[in-house]
Amino acid sequence: MKTATRAGLLVRISDDREGQGAGVGRQQADAQALADRLGWPVVEIFTENDTSAYKRKRVTKADGTIEMRVDRPEFRRLLALIESGQIDGLVAYHLDRVARDPRDLEDLIDVVERARIPVESVTGSLRLATDSDITMARIGVAIANQSSRDASRRIRRKHEELATSGQFNGGGARRYGYERDGVTINEEEADVIRTCAGRVLAGESVSSICRDLDLQLILPVRAQRWSSRSLTDILRSPRIAGLRVHHGEVVGDAAWPAIVDRSTHEALMATLHARARGQNRPVLARWLNMLLWCGKCGHHLSSSSLGGDRAFRYWCNSQRDGCGGVAIQGPRTEAYVEAEVVGYLGRPDVIAALARGRSSDASQATRHDIEADEFQLRQLSRMWAERQITLDEYAEARGIIEQRIKSAKSSLLAVVPLHVRNVLASAEVGTTWTALTPAAKRDVARTVLGSQGLMGWTVAPATSGGPRRFDPSRLSLRQDGGVHDV
Repeated sequence: MKTATRAGLLVRISDDREGQGAGVGRQQADAQALADRLGWPVVEIFTENDTSAYKRKRVTKADGTIEMRVDRPEFRRLLALIESGQIDGLVAYHLDRVARDPRDLEDLIDVVERARIPVESVTGSLRLATDSDITMARIGVAIANQSSRDASRRIRRKHEELATSGQFNGGGARRYGYERDGVTINEEEADVIRTCAGRVLAGESVSSICRDLDLQLILPVRAQRWSSRSLTDILRSPRIAGLRVHHGEVVGDAAWPAIVDRSTHEALMATLHARARGQNRPVLARWLNMLLWCGKCGHHLSSSSLGGDRAFRYWCNSQRDGCGGVAIQGPRTEAYVEAEVVGYLGRPDVIAALARGRSSDASQATRHDIEADEFQLRQLSRMWAERQITLDEYAEARGIIEQRIKSAKSSLLAVVPLHVRNVLASAEVGTTWTALTPAAKRDVARTVLGSQGLMGWTVAPATSGGPRRFDPSRLSLRQDGGVHDV
């Protein structure tokens, strides 16, 4: 049997309701053990957790035609790596973990035959070494595909029956705002939904709300951070208004309680629909919105006009659940924080600091290389000062090391967000900053804060009876769970 030197390991499970990956974990352990017995080094694992190999969706091809295909990005990536020669062997758990759609199997057969690689499975159900192996694989996939069709038909009929009675169908992941049973309200999450709904109707963008939820460490059901799409889907969902949907249509009242009333749901639908069409799109006016926090109640401060374009303040808005007890001058606060941010961006070590926490193991190694080269430059200067090397030797060595540092910093810069990258690439950081939109300024400030584990600035109440002037000592940087002085 032909051996592999760069094997790929494919594991898949269709339904992971717990979101723990236990099913694919067991498959991976067994498949890895098989690879070890075969003496095939596994260089990459292709994991398809909670991924169907049967359900198809409409796909537009390069020539404009539309066909129904199973959506499996990891499977397609595996085929591409086999085609390019980066994977020269495949290990899987079972035939139906690899393919339940005949087209997927044929694509695999084509690639395997062109690349001439060995394929093995833990159960022995998948081998493509001979014509007989391929025929048996085709029969096996045809049987698995029929089994999926039968199950799909039974499930479809059950869902139709549940829909007509308004019942919860019990499938899929837990819905945000409800407990695992799908009908009991999770009050903490329901409050988040109601607050987000109010903020959208008040004119705030969904992306801004997502960033704020991430900063507060309020997590969605199955991810580590919010996306505009996931939050919009929740706010648009008839489910939170106590409505039952079947095949995309509201079919009546649901058996579970509503989180928002019908009028709020209708207003949300109209607002989000208008924004999707480019109408009533919110525009950020003051870039410190959602970056300042009340020192009394912990609520966000928001901007408020005092008459004219330049007269405004940031305050704990009592009409948005704030206490109304803290306010601070807007222009002076923005100027003060701007100086702090721009000053930080001008530091020589800023690129490595901003990349820290965002980057991969490779980027971490790059930062270590930069530190080693900078230490070597200091050693080189000391050697020249002590006349251990000549000026020409010093200049030549310094040029080589500085070029290495420049190339390494360029690599690190690639993981920094675009707005920050543009500012850092500018010869005049302050001028480039001034030209940014308020939204871009806030993105840059968030990146700077995040690189230091910070969330924004807490604004302390003004001293009672004191003069009404800007006092920077009222600002303190806010960390998760506390503050420290600027």
